[in-house]
Amino acid sequence: MSDSLLSNVRYPSVPLIVHDPYFSIWSAHDHLNDGWESHWTGSGVGLCGLLRVDGSCCTFAGEPGVAPAIPQTGVEVLPTRTVYRFENELVKLAVTFLTPALPHRPDILSRPVTYIIFEVESADGRPHRAQVYFDMGGESCVDQPGDSVVWSRYRHGDFELMSFASAVQNPLNRSGDNLRIDWGRSYLGVPKKFNACTAMRPNRELRGAFAASGTIPEDDLLDMPRAVRQGWVSAAVAIELEVAAQGAASAWIVAGYDDVWAIEYLHRKLAAYWKSFFRDFGGLLTAVYAEYETLKSECEAYDAELTADAVKVGGERYAVLLGGAFRQAIAAHKLVADLDGTLLFFSKENFSNGCIATVDVTYPSAPLFLLTQPALLKGMLIPILEYAGTSRWKFPFAPHDIGTYPLANGQVYGGGEETEEDQMPVEECGNMLILAGALLKFSGDKAFIDRYLSTWKKWAYYLLDKGYDPENQLCTDDFAGHLAHNTNLSLKAILALECYALIARENGEAAEAGKFHSAAQDAANRWCVDALDGDHYRLAFDQPGTWSQKYNLIWDRLLGFGLFPEEVAKRELAFYRTKQERYGLPLDNRRTYTKLDWIVWSATLTGDDADFRALVDPLYDWLNETPSRVPMNDWYEATDGRQVCFQARSVVGGLFIKLLADPGVRAKYLAKLKIRS
Repeated sequence: MSDSLLSNVRYPSVPLIVHDPYFSIWSAHDHLNDGWESHWTGSGVGLCGLLRVDGSCCTFAGEPGVAPAIPQTGVEVLPTRTVYRFENELVKLAVTFLTPALPHRPDILSRPVTYIIFEVESADGRPHRAQVYFDMGGESCVDQPGDSVVWSRYRHGDFELMSFASAVQNPLNRSGDNLRIDWGRSYLGVPKKFNACTAMRPNRELRGAFAASGTIPEDDLLDMPRAVRQGWVSAAVAIELEVAAQGAASAWIVAGYDDVWAIEYLHRKLAAYWKSFFRDFGGLLTAVYAEYETLKSECEAYDAELTADAVKVGGERYAVLLGGAFRQAIAAHKLVADLDGTLLFFSKENFSNGCIATVDVTYPSAPLFLLTQPALLKGMLIPILEYAGTSRWKFPFAPHDIGTYPLANGQVYGGGEETEEDQMPVEECGNMLILAGALLKFSGDKAFIDRYLSTWKKWAYYLLDKGYDPENQLCTDDFAGHLAHNTNLSLKAILALECYALIARENGEAAEAGKFHSAAQDAANRWCVDALDGDHYRLAFDQPGTWSQKYNLIWDRLLGFGLFPEEVAKRELAFYRTKQERYGLPLDNRRTYTKLDWIVWSATLTGDDADFRALVDPLYDWLNETPSRVPMNDWYEATDGRQVCFQARSVVGGLFIKLLADPGVRAKYLAKLKIRS
């Protein structure tokens, strides 16, 4: 990829320390030193970075206050790293936020620790004495800045370690959407080998002292607990670096979070997955220290490979989209271990309704995980399947969710467990069966599919009866309201029937497989006639003169079913290319808003590069120009690029569908798997 395209794109919000729905810090500015950082919800989280060179101080992170900003020359957002570059007349500075979010290594991916790396290089060919300062406050461990925190230090063999925690610890005490965590403990650590100075005091004192003299106070403030906003107490690190005339010097620190308990699932408290491998956070930090060089190299190689694959398959603009989507998709989940050690991967429906394990959020996010780690997709499906198998779920169709994050104790959407009101029966049955078929096709995990055969069968028979011509009900695009005779939802049901035929066939049930294959093929043949509206296909069977994106059709090509003639996708794409707005293709004829994930699915329908780039290239312009400075929002106006709703959601994992559609790429990433039981 050309350096200019990668480093000059203006992401609406840049991932810095991004792990899960609670431990998530972003920069919504053109430059890291334009303003303060924030949680994905927009709640402020101030990180400050200062650099002194030969006695002159400048700001590289956070709003400039005690020192002017050093000019930023670029930022690269890669799958596991965000790299900021700065330069003045004396030095070049690179600041890297490295989160080893490697899907093929769930034990590593689950570690709630980000490395922050500082590299200083001489720009004028002369030696320099440099000092790097970085601080982090208690904002990340409370919901509101008026909440009280306490702070402390810990002895560790490899790190000088400082920590913040809410003054009142009540894990898993509430659920909701626009909420932050208020239990557990945040950490800032610096390796002892760097002989750093550390202190915990009001940030104004720390920053002012460093800017003036290059030193920070030797004693910590002991007046606690106190509200976060009362003096904004921070943990600060100051490191000295000797920069050679023709060389560079580097150091690194870590930011981490131990949430103690992560998820409540059917009324049992579960811990983060990393705790399956380490006795405590200290043990984790020992591994974090020992594996720094190895993980740094592995992440650099992974970023380069994934970016190159994206460029090869979809072009440079597509690769830029994936760089921003990767960590966001993963960090909208929490990876935990069930009581028996089973890996479970719970999504949060960010800035939508806060639901946990939402099926129609899992469905659009699935391409990233089908490509890089099917075990994570299984970890999303298992809670739904287990819940649907309990006596509490009395309906013949799949649930929508199992609660509100982080409490996964039963469906809350629509009629909940009580009525069929505002449920999504065809939608969720179709989603679950298609994902089951994809898991079977791509990973060959027959044992997992067999474990829930009776459930797949029940949902397949529901679709056989109700799926072809859906009643007036919601689909995943529920913001558009109820719609009867939805042709795109019908496509989902048809392809789900064929997925069940695949399951039955693999299970040796030839008659059952034949029955469902025939039903799917007959329905596909009918659909091609009933939905046709001249040069395209309708939004609803009974609404001539309408149209919609038929993104669900992608699974016919992806899974090699061939139920629909190729001309169906070609006709649709030719029509779509006449309906595009400045920032993409509207979702359907009713409004000018669109969905980011569905555009990429629609762009992949024909397998034609020209079709793909015609629909995807405007998305790069949207990313670079949207006035809505939030982590990738997936529902926006195609005319002016403004956010309608949603942000920081996992559905951007769906952008990886173009990579998933390439058999060679698929095979390569599945070969990386190192699944631990």
